[in-house]
Amino acid sequence: MMRLTDTVKHLLIINVVIFIGALTIGQNGDLFRNLFALHFPSNELFQPWQIITHMFMHATYVETANGMTIYFQHILFNMFALWMFGTAVERALGAKKFIFFYISAGLGAALIMTGIMYFQYLSMESEVLSLGVSKEQIKQVLIGREEIFRAVGPRFNEIYNSTMVGASGAIMGVLVAYGMLFPNSELMLIFLPIPIKAKYFIPGIIALDLFSALTGISIFSPSNTAYLAHLGGAFTGFLIMWYWKKNSFNKNRWDL
Repeated sequence: MMRLTDTVKHLLIINVVIFIGALTIGQNGDLFRNLFALHFPSNELFQPWQIITHMFMHATYVETANGMTIYFQHILFNMFALWMFGTAVERALGAKKFIFFYISAGLGAALIMTGIMYFQYLSMESEVLSLGVSKEQIKQVLIGREEIFRAVGPRFNEIYNSTMVGASGAIMGVLVAYGMLFPNSELMLIFLPIPIKAKYFIPGIIALDLFSALTGISIFSPSNTAYLAHLGGAFTGFLIMWYWKKNSFNKNRWDL
């Protein structure tokens, strides 16, 4: 079994502790979600620290026919991927570079996702304002009027009240780093036990996220997955790794 590196171990502990805290403090994880999940910037619940804290949060409950049920799959999948790929990447980059890379990929995921949503929101807000609704009414989420929904649809309300949690964006960056560092390493899917080289496997995962982001069709993930955040983390990770590899032997090398 691969021995955990220090930074990966600490990240695993932080994520698990916050997950347990969200389960045990408050009702249905609402307290932690309101404080630490990344809210849409126009929402009154948004706070600057959420840009960082959201990547250590995970979904805690899911609504079923029998009520609210604890949801373990989100954190289990992310922590497994962090252990599986992060350990090798940290060994290759070193602890300081790895934590810089991990946080940067998570930030890139959040900023790209929020930026695209904000662009959509401003366009829909303009349509709503043209109907005579004030910005104050929008802030109070008074957008249930039928004519507003005819004009912009429920997506306006969905964006305004959206929250983002999870380490997936940062981990997608780690996946890209793993693929660039160990392109010929062989990986296997549980349901497809055929070894696939990382240089094909990881672009395939990214291609599936791109397909889901463009079509809205979920293949392996829940329908509320932030595919654009996944793509943002992967893109940020690629840019950082490309820069480091390109400048690894000249005066611009980053020795963190």
